[in-house]
Amino acid sequence: MNTENLSYLQKQLLNLGFGEKLNDELAKNIKAGKKEFTLTTDQEYNKQSVDYTLHYKEGKTNEMYFFNKYDASLREKDMQQTFYINKIGGITAKEAYNLMEGRAVYKQLENLENEKYNAWIVIDKENKTENGNFKLKTFGDGWNYKPERAVDKIDIVGINETGARDKLMKSLEKGNRHQVSAMKDGKEVKLFLEANPAEHRVNLTNWKGEAQQLEHYKKADLKNDSKKDQKQAQGQEAAPEKKSRKGAKMKV
Repeated sequence: MNTENLSYLQKQLLNLGFGEKLNDELAKNIKAGKKEFTLTTDQEYNKQSVDYTLHYKEGKTNEMYFFNKYDASLREKDMQQTFYINKIGGITAKEAYNLMEGRAVYKQLENLENEKYNAWIVIDKENKTENGNFKLKTFGDGWNYKPERAVDKIDIVGINETGARDKLMKSLEKGNRHQVSAMKDGKEVKLFLEANPAEHRVNLTNWKGEAQQLEHYKKADLKNDSKKDQKQAQGQEAAPEKKSRKGAKMKV
């Protein structure tokens, strides 16, 4: 058995969020010299269960095995999707769950010319590939989606603490539904944030899952700016009307 290869595969499992619970079974299958084999496991996120089937295949030389892909099944939604592993990594177990839930994930990808690029990924549930897998939509850096533009407008409690903003941004990039406390009319409100690259915004919901408007959670200085802009706009609209009334009076 190629112990270096086994060590690499075990580290790969750890990096992809499957932990160490499959290590013994992985070693057992490799030691048995199987040409192909699968490992099964499950994980729970937000009280929802996801079943995983991991596919391994023996290479042509040096007793090397490769982790090529895994199938994920979200029980509550009766949804299945296959995620492929490439040279630069892959979708983690938690990210797979987030994608199947309908959220977006920000990843480094590789095109057919082996060029690396960054993009937001979402599952296109309206279209499938020939093998029955849902297609993936990508929004590259050229799409110019930056969730921090919305995040920095929200009056989030503790966002200025060391590392808080970075933690929030990384969580959104992983596709998480991230919980924060935000100020609304002088009160702290539990709020959930999700990245939405397709619509160039961040989705806001309350604890009931009801959609919220960013305007209601804006920082005080930004609210004041918005009010000034509104007054200026109203003044510009009113000016022509005032002028016309004055002119009418003079004519009389």
